[in-house]
Amino acid sequence: MNFHTQPVLENERIILYPLQDQDFESLYAVASDPRIWEQHPNKDRWKKEVFRGFFEGAMESRGAFKIVEKATGKTIGSTRIYNYNEQENSIFIGYTFYAVTCWGKGINRSVKTMMLDYVFRLVSKVYLHVGADNIRSQIAVGRLGAQKIAEQEVTYPGEKPRLNFLYEISREKWSEQGKNS
Repeated sequence: MNFHTQPVLENERIILYPLQDQDFESLYAVASDPRIWEQHPNKDRWKKEVFRGFFEGAMESRGAFKIVEKATGKTIGSTRIYNYNEQENSIFIGYTFYAVTCWGKGINRSVKTMMLDYVFRLVSKVYLHVGADNIRSQIAVGRLGAQKIAEQEVTYPGEKPRLNFLYEISREKWSEQGKNS
């Protein structure tokens, strides 16, 4: 790949730091709230042993981030850049979750805007997997301009396959949206 999948990304509200092994406890402190996982494909991810598998998958991806709120310095969630496809000139963004206290405050849009602005420097297409029952995330990716293009079974590391919707957004669509906002 021609770009780094774990840069430090920062805006006025948020900093994305490359996820490190020592981040497990601070990230699990966020992830241990069962409400976060109610609409996600694996509703048991709030359990420490299940979350450990998720965290290990994040570390192995070499594209995972810890999301930190600048004003407080607190870890508020995680997200990833993954599955770069050179032939298709595409990459995935996902595996995102936030502390419940951050919901409805524009943080997801802020994080995804930073990530999309970064990856669209070098790829022409971004995909996002969203759980079939995760209405909240489906609405959020739709607001970013992503379009649902398929339904597929996705196997997360250490978990059984789950139905996900596949969304896509192109560099052109993203650029067009930026001019209209």
